[in-house]
Amino acid sequence: MTDTFDFVGSNDKPALIAFSTPELLDSTKVALQELGYKVHTAATHSDFSTRFSQVRYEVIVLEELFGANVPEENLTLRALQQMPMNQRRHATVLLVGNNFQTFTPMEAFQHSVHAVVNTSELFLLKQLIEKAVSDNNNFLHNFREVQHRVFTSGTQN
Repeated sequence: MTDTFDFVGSNDKPALIAFSTPELLDSTKVALQELGYKVHTAATHSDFSTRFSQVRYEVIVLEELFGANVPEENLTLRALQQMPMNQRRHATVLLVGNNFQTFTPMEAFQHSVHAVVNTSELFLLKQLIEKAVSDNNNFLHNFREVQHRVFTSGTQN
């Protein structure tokens, strides 16, 4: 785990990535940086948990085999899947692996993520991240609007 922790300002768009494969890590990092995200990298499962609990990440890109030999051993994915929605609603989660058909809604639902991406299509990652974030924002728009109205009406009293 890194001793230094990047400061995240109010205008930053934070993203967290967790990969065991250096090539996938590099291409994902570049795609997110080109989209204007401030990228943090988790080296281990505990590093991911620590970072996720300290920052409200807008995007999370996770490798299916992060720190594991088989998907069932991916402790980070299991932790995200078991986490209550109110603790992870702020993040759009993309899962990258060799066994997925990119942007298959049922596979994403099965893994409790917003989108799945096949590693062979990482050259499209920038567009896929934009689409997943946009779809998630559209889905949550009404919820966030009501939440904002309730909050602002409560502070005016």
